[in-house]
Amino acid sequence: MNLVFDKFKDLVEKHGLRKHHIEIICNPISTDRAIGTPERKDFPLLKGKERLMEAEFAGSYGQAYTDEFGDFHGTIEDVLSLSLDNNYERAIFISSINAVMRHLNLIKGTRHCRNEGPGECSERLLKNFEICFKDLKIALIGFQPAMAEKLSSGHFSFRIADLDPDNIGKIKFGTEIMDGEKDIKKIIDWCDVPLVTGTTAVNGKMKEILDICGEKPFIFYGVTIAGIASLMGLTRFCPKSF
Repeated sequence: MNLVFDKFKDLVEKHGLRKHHIEIICNPISTDRAIGTPERKDFPLLKGKERLMEAEFAGSYGQAYTDEFGDFHGTIEDVLSLSLDNNYERAIFISSINAVMRHLNLIKGTRHCRNEGPGECSERLLKNFEICFKDLKIALIGFQPAMAEKLSSGHFSFRIADLDPDNIGKIKFGTEIMDGEKDIKKIIDWCDVPLVTGTTAVNGKMKEILDICGEKPFIFYGVTIAGIASLMGLTRFCPKSF
């Protein structure tokens, strides 16, 4: 996160934004506002496991998933002064990055897809993997039910890891969900391509995952990682965000 911080700080300085006011709305965003009414009802947002924090900067919006949320109002200077030592502050920081970079037209897709979007996203993910790869071992790091269902129907070897204790050890779409804490190295070493939730940037697991991946190709998914992926040159999949 230190390198991300430095790159964002440089961006703020370059565009003279340090004293500009930024408002973080996170009290929390309603599920309808965040995701609409998708066909399936097992997304973490709908189950109350996580919330989307949304930052607004000069009419542009950025979001980040988090399990720790609250109100925040302040300048970009205040955002840059955060300690970033908990999920709440990291969510403020990351949603702010997304809003500011969206305002500067450096990124798109910083707001969560709605209604049929998650299903259409997962369908496209499956088709992309089927076109580009055969006999692939895929690890879904962070249980996203629509993606898990689609990938489990493809011609792949497929495993899932998650941090939610209510998911760990459960069988979902024919696959037992592994422990995203203690089993993370095992599942990444096993797979050819880790498909990683951008929420790892908020919960502090991103660096560990990148270190384990080493030279192995990986893909991040979701709105949370939008700005960081651009700043760090990371591959991101999130075709239905807006």
